[in-house]
Amino acid sequence: MTDGDTDAPLIGFRADQLRGFRIGVTSDRRSEDLIAAFERRGADVMHAPAIRIAASDDDAQLTADTLAIIAGRPDVLLATTSYGVRRWFEAADAAGIGHELSETLAQSRILVRGPKARGAVRAAGLDDSGMSDEETTKSLVDHVLRDGASGRVVAVQLHGFTDEGQLQRLRDSGATVLTAAPYRWSLPADSSRVLRLVDAICAGSLDAVTFTSAPAVEALFAAADGAGRLDELQAAFTGTVVAAAVGHVTAAPLVAAGIDPIVPPRYRMGALIRLVCEHLEENRIIRLATKHGDIELRGRLVRVGESEATLAPLSLALFRALVNARGAVLSRAELMAAQPDMQDDHATDVAISRLRQSLPVPGIVSTVIKRGYRISV
Repeated sequence: MTDGDTDAPLIGFRADQLRGFRIGVTSDRRSEDLIAAFERRGADVMHAPAIRIAASDDDAQLTADTLAIIAGRPDVLLATTSYGVRRWFEAADAAGIGHELSETLAQSRILVRGPKARGAVRAAGLDDSGMSDEETTKSLVDHVLRDGASGRVVAVQLHGFTDEGQLQRLRDSGATVLTAAPYRWSLPADSSRVLRLVDAICAGSLDAVTFTSAPAVEALFAAADGAGRLDELQAAFTGTVVAAAVGHVTAAPLVAAGIDPIVPPRYRMGALIRLVCEHLEENRIIRLATKHGDIELRGRLVRVGESEATLAPLSLALFRALVNARGAVLSRAELMAAQPDMQDDHATDVAISRLRQSLPVPGIVSTVIKRGYRISV
């Protein structure tokens, strides 16, 4: 699943809707739209493309594959992505075979994976005969197999990740399969940004991370594994950090790792933005009435009455645990569990001292002699 539509108007939009929250963005193509939408709502965004979408390195191979499709006169074309369709026709035009490709595909039955691919097909002067039920390559292949594929020539416009299993299903059914790969997914040349994202997720200093393709999830997991932090990263996604996937295909590797991501009902970027906003507002703002005033913790931002402050990751982890305890006493051992970087009682006491200095109002965190710490409710 790739990026969907751009940011649609959101009900209840406010410029401070995500103030205090920090969101990680892993997409490459059209990431500017996603970042701008979150920043307009007050969020701090950390951008670390986990994979990069690039035109095929070898246009000669793409031209050869296109000539094979023209010669094969496919009965069916499976169009999977809007970028891929556009890039394919641009490359064909550059090779001087754009007209032949258009004439050939005009005689084919064209099935599209989603509305964006449909738009690209129509922009190329062609029309489609239907859309997949679930906006996946699998459901496109299901569509072909239901109608019978034996003896037919099926052309497939591949996206960045080739699902060989689906191509094999077509071959096993008796179809001749021809493919064109207009672009590819690759790892970024500089992995430092992804590793900083891994650090931020493991530290709990992000509130949500968005994914618009399954390979981006897998690339992030691979980067964390290479740094020896895969278990820690996956644990963070089951705890304080929300994983947000644009659709169920993108969500699949998260679910396989035991992570329960939020997924919009419509597999579009605008719907993803809306869902992240609603989820953070409804589930990630903690409020507590205390004798020093009403506390509101939204992301890294703590408000007490009219005063506010932004907390560093360690102070945030401690304060979140104390606020969630709703005035109950937390022992030093319990606080160390909230922040594993603290190794002993002295480190905990020092961290609590720094937290107190960071809070906008004094006296919020009380010491309970020989027992631990609590919020003064």
